[in-house]
Amino acid sequence: MADSKQLPFVLILSLSPALPLPAYADFIADSKLNLGLRTLYYNNDFRDNSSGPSRTEELAQGFRLDYQSGYTAGPIGLGVNAIGLLGVTLDSGAGRHQGSSMIPSAGDHPADEWSRLGLTFKMKASKTELLAGTLFPKLPILVANDGRLLQQTYQGGMITSNELDNLTLVAGKLDKVTGRGSSDRTGLAVGGGREQSDSFSFAGLDYKLGSNLLLQYYHASLKDYYRQDFVGAVHTLPLGETQKFKTDLRYFRSRGQGANAAGEAGYQVSGYTRDGDGRIDNDTWSATFTYTVNGHSLLAGYQKVSDHSAFVQPNQGSLGGGVEAGGSSTYLYTDRLASNFTRAGQASRYVQYAYDFAAAGIPGLSASVMYVDSDSIKRASGGDQREWERDLSLGYVLQSGPLKGLGFVWLNAKLHSEAVANQDQNRLLMTYTLALF
Repeated sequence: MADSKQLPFVLILSLSPALPLPAYADFIADSKLNLGLRTLYYNNDFRDNSSGPSRTEELAQGFRLDYQSGYTAGPIGLGVNAIGLLGVTLDSGAGRHQGSSMIPSAGDHPADEWSRLGLTFKMKASKTELLAGTLFPKLPILVANDGRLLQQTYQGGMITSNELDNLTLVAGKLDKVTGRGSSDRTGLAVGGGREQSDSFSFAGLDYKLGSNLLLQYYHASLKDYYRQDFVGAVHTLPLGETQKFKTDLRYFRSRGQGANAAGEAGYQVSGYTRDGDGRIDNDTWSATFTYTVNGHSLLAGYQKVSDHSAFVQPNQGSLGGGVEAGGSSTYLYTDRLASNFTRAGQASRYVQYAYDFAAAGIPGLSASVMYVDSDSIKRASGGDQREWERDLSLGYVLQSGPLKGLGFVWLNAKLHSEAVANQDQNRLLMTYTLALF
């Protein structure tokens, strides 16, 4: 039997029999295989929640086997990536599992383990790369969620081109997703949507104007739900050798289309909408400023969600899989541990202080605290609501020795909200990546 490093080679060889054997030299030589380990203790106390679970508390071990090949030689290089994800329940129970967003359910109790496999074929010509299969998009209009044990994965194709200096072009289409707490693929939706869409298409560009200014534009379309335009600008102003000031401006325009615009049942967005019909009609903008000096970082910003509906990006939590299918990230500074502050009308002010202890002679140690305060949340019964969240983060990564790279992180969140149940949340993570070759 072929060993683990030969298997991807055999796969590509079977797909491309016309290529001479020397063409595969870089494919093999540039191959990498890593085993990622993540242990996560997750505790979410809902305090005074009377309509759902009062507490979720679980411990699980995650494994991520990640293979990335090089490219075959020639003007068009071929390659393949493969990923295997496995989650193993270490501690849970019926009384602590209800409402879990980390471990899938097996009947009325948590699953002992869950897993999935992904394969991505890749092709490269000059400075343009095509990926087809399992993807982990990280774009302003779509961010794969990695907030639990296993990462959310998408299925589809994406092309990235850097043929022109300072310009990156991106385009793609996705049709399936697997939630962070699931082994099953579903179609796509938004929060509140009960019907699956089979097409999320997107295109965009990043343009660097000089060394300190990045300009961005992206367009996305989720069939039968919405179309979205994003415009962003990030400017970094150096202030001497150890200081800098960053300005980050973001604007999203989202409008319903297809079944959502027609008001068809099952395609409505959750939360308040102007006419109570679940139609998507939203503008969200933010301005964030960060001052950094000698390891210290102070961030302050403001975000406003327009009144007619909530901000949207893909979220499958309302489909048949529930919280297991759900779990989404957004390209917003207010995408926090417990809330993302994207309800209709919501106005948020936020500040963060972070410190990198490398400046004090302790590399690998970092800490931060962030506070978000919001108001003007719209609700159908009239009147506005408020909510606030305070997040703490403390992390350390070993810098030397046989366990170099072993990381420890403590995350703590406190949410007080008039829109949802109050929460006190703790996450303890231990991470390590072992390079197999």
